[in-house]
Amino acid sequence: MLCIEIKTRKHDHITPILRYLHWLPVWQRIDFKIMLLTWKALNGKAPVYHGELLKPYSTGRNLRSAGKNLLAIPRTSTAAGNKAFSVAAPKLWNSVPLNICCCTSLPTFKDSLKTYLFSIAYD
Repeated sequence: MLCIEIKTRKHDHITPILRYLHWLPVWQRIDFKIMLLTWKALNGKAPVYHGELLKPYSTGRNLRSAGKNLLAIPRTSTAAGNKAFSVAAPKLWNSVPLNICCCTSLPTFKDSLKTYLFSIAYD
């Protein structure tokens, strides 16, 4: 187990400490894990059933969004349905810049994604 000692007072804010440690906030760590699993599924490095939950976005017309590697977001009628991987993953994936989604290696994707999420969290 990792033990880190940082001299802070009981009522100090945690955000500066997280920034200092280069840790993402919990909600962004969850998003990171979902997008990591999405990247693995799209690149054949995750179990097949994960890839089956993700469908590429397509329309009947030629649009500028055609080459952006977007995923279709299924419609849901409940709050629980919005939290399902098949819905949450495409929403997150489509919100990330194209240069991150198009990374070809896992380490590059992870570094780029963490840098992007870190800039959103602390800037």
